[in-house]
Amino acid sequence: MKPQWSEFVAVIRQEVVPALGCTEPISVALAAANGRRLLGQVPQRIDVLVSGNLFKNGMGVVVPGTGMTGLAVAAAVGALGGLPDAGLEVLQDLTPEHVEQAKALIPNITVDIKDVPDVLYAEVTSYAGEHVVRVVIAEGHTRIVALEKDGVDQMPRQDQSGTPAANEEATKPVMKMRAIVEFAEQVPYSEIAFILDAATMNQALADKGLQGLGLGIGKLLSDQVERKLLSDDLMTMAMRLSAAASDARMDGAMLPAMSNSGSGNQGIAATMPVVAAARFLKASDEQLARALIMSHLVAISIKSHQNKLSALCAASTAAMGAGAAITWLLGGNFDQIGHCINNMIGDVAGIICDGAGSACSMKVSTSTAAAVKAALMAINNLHIPESQGIVSDDVDQTIANLSRIARKGMLDTDIEIINIMRAKQRTQCT
Repeated sequence: MKPQWSEFVAVIRQEVVPALGCTEPISVALAAANGRRLLGQVPQRIDVLVSGNLFKNGMGVVVPGTGMTGLAVAAAVGALGGLPDAGLEVLQDLTPEHVEQAKALIPNITVDIKDVPDVLYAEVTSYAGEHVVRVVIAEGHTRIVALEKDGVDQMPRQDQSGTPAANEEATKPVMKMRAIVEFAEQVPYSEIAFILDAATMNQALADKGLQGLGLGIGKLLSDQVERKLLSDDLMTMAMRLSAAASDARMDGAMLPAMSNSGSGNQGIAATMPVVAAARFLKASDEQLARALIMSHLVAISIKSHQNKLSALCAASTAAMGAGAAITWLLGGNFDQIGHCINNMIGDVAGIICDGAGSACSMKVSTSTAAAVKAALMAINNLHIPESQGIVSDDVDQTIANLSRIARKGMLDTDIEIINIMRAKQRTQCT
């Protein structure tokens, strides 16, 4: 196997992993769980400081197994029932008893924004008696960078097993679109069959969401098919499965999502439209695996050029991977796959991220519809010309243009979103 192909497999295994619940509050829960372990007992009070972007994504989403929203909830259940070594599945053993105990702890938890350079930052300080423990997660959702007890450094000499390296981006290979497509088409199937777990895991979330969880978009779309207001075509199937999985996840279902680049919704957007297309086209397991590998690698590649968290909706960029894969399943060649991504960037690049919540399922379904539309355009050789907007004939350059906007152009947008949401929280508290 080519050396770069081994790197591609490694990056997929690093970035496509199970995650229970929205990953930003889960980072707080993980820090709190590690704080409790170092403290040796359940804390009497907890102070949580987070970056503005983590605050944005933790304000309105339901914490798994609790029926409650917010970072204080995440810290409380993490401290009471979290598994310190379980990474993004820190809350997998949460019980109703833990939740009831957490309700008593929540009034003794403060949450605020800290002005830090890291867009992904969670600092949890736990107190019990005369002891104080401080745990900091930064850069990656599970990357613990500080462990202190009573002011004394407690960090092990080597990074915890399973946490990302100090410079996560440095571990990623250069991922050009042509190399990704070649890899997905030619790598031995046995090397990538594991990606089918993403289809199985996220389908279970979709099945749960179709019961009417969250905002109920997946169920709504399914009901309209039954009423004949919508047809049961490829676009509708892709939208309802993707939205339903997001509905369940945003509603706190105790089922993991197969994530992508640290986000469950990105994992859903990169997976479920492809599953729907493969089902609709009666593709084989091998074809589905190759399509999923393409989708997830494209999503990882696009996200690797951007900040971990930003004002740009990452579900829309992850769905660009799904669009590429759907184009391939429809018989598209490399040029047409590039046209599909260009079409999507010309279509949905402006979707903002205003925090995780039930509305994410709407954005996931919108991005999914855009992926199917862009793929159908591409295989019919319809595409946005280079003369327009941020689109270039070279798909890698178009991605670079989009990433430039996300990293630099939308910084003020991000600040204003966070300010609006912070003001809302103050109003709600008074």
